Amino acid sequence: MVKKGPRKTTDQQPTEKRPLSASYEDNLQALRQVFDLCADILFREFIINTEHTIRAFVVYVAGLTDYEMISDHLLKTVMQETVTLPSSVHITRSNILKIINERLINLAETNTTSDLIELVKKVLEGNTALVLDGSTTAIIAGVRGGESRAVSEPDTEPGVRGPKDGFVESIDTNLSLIRRRLKTSRLKTERFHVGLLTKTKLAVCYIEGIANDKIVQEVKQRIGRINVDSILSGNHIEELIMDERISLFPLVQYTERPDKATASLLEGRIIILVDNSPMPLIVPVTFISLLQAAEDYYNNTVFGTMTRLLRFFALNIAMLLPAMTVAAFSFHLELLPTSLINTVAGARQGLPLPIVFEILFIEFAFELLREAGVRLPKTIGQAISTVGGLVIGQSAVTAGLVSPISVIVVAITAIASFTIPNYAAGTAIRILRFVLIILAGILGGVGIILGLMVILTYLCGLRSFGIPYLLPLAPLSLRDLKDSMVRMPLWAMQKRPQLFSAGNLDRQDPDQGPQKPDQGGQGS
Repeated sequence: MVKKGPRKTTDQQPTEKRPLSASYEDNLQALRQVFDLCADILFREFIINTEHTIRAFVVYVAGLTDYEMISDHLLKTVMQETVTLPSSVHITRSNILKIINERLINLAETNTTSDLIELVKKVLEGNTALVLDGSTTAIIAGVRGGESRAVSEPDTEPGVRGPKDGFVESIDTNLSLIRRRLKTSRLKTERFHVGLLTKTKLAVCYIEGIANDKIVQEVKQRIGRINVDSILSGNHIEELIMDERISLFPLVQYTERPDKATASLLEGRIIILVDNSPMPLIVPVTFISLLQAAEDYYNNTVFGTMTRLLRFFALNIAMLLPAMTVAAFSFHLELLPTSLINTVAGARQGLPLPIVFEILFIEFAFELLREAGVRLPKTIGQAISTVGGLVIGQSAVTAGLVSPISVIVVAITAIASFTIPNYAAGTAIRILRFVLIILAGILGGVGIILGLMVILTYLCGLRSFGIPYLLPLAPLSLRDLKDSMVRMPLWAMQKRPQLFSAGNLDRQDPDQGPQKPDQGGQGS
């Protein structure tokens, strides 16, 4: 067996340490060579007016930096204000870098580097590098800018109540949205860079003392093992760090809502922010959490519990209703009322296809309409999906290709599938629906039962960073059932999930529930 060695890198940039030279020409030539044929990398050479004229240049990326800050707070300051310094300040080639950094540049984020490779890395992140003649150290000024999307309401997870801000593509903005809700130094963020060519920034966020240290270390180890050319989205990270190589169900959760991400941190979970992605990843994940929505916690416990139970009922309809229809009308007619059998028999008289092929055909047509609606512009996508479904369904019934009962079953199934909050979980249910329909068409109710047994066995074996996927149902945790299929009042959920959190499981002090005043009008 041939063992695979380390992957050969294809990056054109050197990876070893390379100190800056004291020669102005050498540094300028080296950087121009690194950024050869990079039209968006700009150089600006200028002269610093001192007793001895000193040459300097800045290098930055067009579109990733704030031009106004470069002009006003860097170039203008260094070129003009050196002559306004007190006479007691004597500028020489050896101390000019220190004077500029400590006395002239009025930027909040500045640091220095003596390594050419580190300088290139900082410039590509959106900083501006100032290199002086005769100095082996460069100043790195944080003047990141450029166009970015403003914070707006989430598109994929809308809600009637609750905050309306959503994550964007900037990792710094996303981190600030979480920090705004967690004003504590126990919120830890550790930075990573992954992707040989993209150098994508990641941030692993967790609350110290609440998150399980073993899970935190496992997350960091899996990210540290990533060695690929590019990371373009959070989905790339998801596929590289999840427990199974191939999994039908999502083993990593994502969200577009900062409040949901914050609530996950407070449960002991870990958030992975990915630059250029508006959907951070949440680990570990359980199947129950995929069926919960942030809206559940902004309504009272009765309404929240009712919507969750409705969601679980809709989950079973979305997965089982077409298969049960096929099994009932193909193998188990004795289970149906006689009036229903007569009605369906009259509607199906003269149809060319068995009911299993009818439902598969309509389901396939509906999936085509759904995919077409997603790819089309929003102005016409919804119209095409709605009108297309009505026209095709009515035309198929009128032409005698399918029965009305099949169209009704598929329509109810489609409506039920839209109630699942997590899109990836909904996709898994859609795939399993086709499998169960085929099993029902071959073996009837026995096929459905066998299919459900295989699915349940598969779910019991799944793990997300070592956490059982069906927690708190398997293994059973009675305490954690308070926030599963039902939504107990917040004052009743005193403990965090046991397997997610470290030793600190207490959310609040006991007796936090509402209290009625006594007869004298004073609180109890």
